[in-house]
Amino acid sequence: MKAVIQCGGMGTRLRPFTSILPKPLMPIGARPVLELLLKWLRRNGIQEVYVTTGYLGHLIRTVCGDGSQWNLRIRYTQELEPLGTIGPLSLIREELDEPFIVLNGDVLTDLSLSRFVASHRAHTDPVTIATASRVIKMDFGVIDEIDNTVKVFREKPTLSHLVSMGIYCMNPDVFRFIPDGIAFGFDDLMLQMMQNGTNVHVYKHDGLWLDIGRVEDFQNAQTIAWEEQSASIEVSAAAA
Repeated sequence: MKAVIQCGGMGTRLRPFTSILPKPLMPIGARPVLELLLKWLRRNGIQEVYVTTGYLGHLIRTVCGDGSQWNLRIRYTQELEPLGTIGPLSLIREELDEPFIVLNGDVLTDLSLSRFVASHRAHTDPVTIATASRVIKMDFGVIDEIDNTVKVFREKPTLSHLVSMGIYCMNPDVFRFIPDGIAFGFDDLMLQMMQNGTNVHVYKHDGLWLDIGRVEDFQNAQTIAWEEQSASIEVSAAAA
């Protein structure tokens, strides 16, 4: 199975650091996020990777090369102008002729790709989204109203939501929804599919997931011994 890592964003949430480095090259300990992500893909059996680049893409190419140091084959695309989170897939649509993985270049997780892919193959719809539960503490009093009358008031509640992890399994027929040459985000894809009456599935993951684009998650990632974490993931995967 092929994987596509989206690395074209400008990393605005981590500025000013990303004024110098693209977000996928931000360091977690002594290693860039992208290296940890590539090693995770390799442990999960992926050998062929496409990296979509835009902002500071030449630095990503310099660091990762052809991927041979990780026993991977890496190929790159370059956006002449931003194409959003899903638009870059249109640049390699001819290469993605079987089910494939798409993921953001700022994700760290212990998700089992084999279980995720098995869940996707259990149905025939174009997309499965890896999801996690996130608890959000509101800093405001939250009001539910009907006809300008308060029906429910909750002072600074804690809300739990199912959120996208930025990891997707897709079938090639998803390309009928993705236009060429224009910016097109994952939200646009979801809207197109739902308006078309096409189902989108979710896979619920209850393990480790960090979005390095968030300052809090970036800081939390620094406290994890990723080499030890990698070893434990490999043992768990072998046991499964």
